[in-house]
Amino acid sequence: MLSDYHRYRLYEILPGLSIWLTLILSVVLSFVRPLWMIYFIILFDVYWVLKVINFVFYLSLSWNRFRQARKIDWEDKMRHELVNWENKHHVVFLTLYNETWDVVKSAIQSVCEATYEKDKLVIVIAGEERKKENYENILFNVQKEFGNCFGDVVGVMHPSNLEDEIPGKGSNLHYAESQMKEYIDKKGWDYSNVIETVFDIDTICHPQYFSYLTYLYCTHPNPTKSSYQPVALYNNNMWESPAMLRIMAFGTTFWMLTSLARQDALVTFSSHSMSFRAVVDAGFHDKRIVSEDSRIFYQCLIAYDGNYEVTPMYVPVSMDTVRDDNWWTSLKNLYKQQRRWAWGTEHIPYLLWEFGKKGRGKNVPLWKKFKWVFVEWEGKWSWAIVAILITFLGRLPMWVASESVRQSALFFNAPYMLQILMGLAMSGLILSAILSIPLLPRRPESHPKHKYIIMVLQWLLLPISMIFMSAIPAIDAVTHMMFGKYLGFNVSQKKRK
Repeated sequence: MLSDYHRYRLYEILPGLSIWLTLILSVVLSFVRPLWMIYFIILFDVYWVLKVINFVFYLSLSWNRFRQARKIDWEDKMRHELVNWENKHHVVFLTLYNETWDVVKSAIQSVCEATYEKDKLVIVIAGEERKKENYENILFNVQKEFGNCFGDVVGVMHPSNLEDEIPGKGSNLHYAESQMKEYIDKKGWDYSNVIETVFDIDTICHPQYFSYLTYLYCTHPNPTKSSYQPVALYNNNMWESPAMLRIMAFGTTFWMLTSLARQDALVTFSSHSMSFRAVVDAGFHDKRIVSEDSRIFYQCLIAYDGNYEVTPMYVPVSMDTVRDDNWWTSLKNLYKQQRRWAWGTEHIPYLLWEFGKKGRGKNVPLWKKFKWVFVEWEGKWSWAIVAILITFLGRLPMWVASESVRQSALFFNAPYMLQILMGLAMSGLILSAILSIPLLPRRPESHPKHKYIIMVLQWLLLPISMIFMSAIPAIDAVTHMMFGKYLGFNVSQKKRK
């Protein structure tokens, strides 16, 4: 019998094992059974084209909703259509490490300028004892410049070296939430009337964010059992960032837009909001993991026996790319960021464990267990291998096939079939290039007008970025997990000119 430790380690090995088996078998079969591999590649490309068609459909649908939502005066709708909005309180958590005042100031300024009752907004500056001086300096500046803009500004400093946690955003949030629970209890607020929002420290929210959020919360049939996910844009420093960073940033936004429209597989990501009731019932953000933003969704899903969802918010929150002053350092920052996001593979063993007989999630319906494990597993599997299979391994059997194989009808027709399939898949690339232009912030005067052409042509770098800045970091992450080499929380360096 396996011990609990060894069973969990087996669960951690399985995702990476499935990825490495796919890659190794693809190479071996290209030499040993090239025709089998050609059949597989054709079927895989058909599968990928269907996914691209799915992507184009849902991205178009989401884009239309995104465009319409930004035209609506949500504050007016909230005030004139709702009767229960005035008893809602918003607690906004901003986790701080070593960020500079100019980055933090723009985030606080955006919340201050949001169209909402300011006395119903509480800002929480959650800093780290490891960077105590920076935390105290930032908190002092926030209280000095924005103290009159909110109902309260609360500072919480996360102590260093607490037991049973890893340093990072998750443990910082966990501690700040536990402290704010005491604050909320003293105020006598009902947890169901408190809406928690977690913003990355560089997040600039849409002016209508809190009005829209309150409207959705008050009109939701079961508001405490849903998170609320806005559109993530990485365009605060878009014009100053290298092309590779811009492509990956837009890719993340388009993935988020597609997920918002589907909703059946939507998981919280980066900045989001939820009921404080759900946060308490889930035991606060997990303090022992890296991917706390999506893990809190699964914590709530399990706590409520599968009765939990994510409601899309079709307004943007803007953040920074991982740009640095040095081009090469920027790429290294991007690689580390993508690897950290791919470390979300840690949700797979967590779900397998919790959905088992010993886990809290044993009461989740079986079909939901299968669905969410599949969503996580297939997503990470595709992330790690698709670009490599399409651009390289898909051509390998053509290059190494024997003369007898080259005489087959399949071998002759395969290149044409693959060319047609890849031509269809190009529709996703073209749509991405077109939609990326309206998402750009206003062009700074220091940048020439012809740079818009570069913003379109940069998409030709997509195959390179998908391999070196997406697939390889994902393989790196799952391989680390396979061998128990756990990654700590990597703070993304972000700089603006």
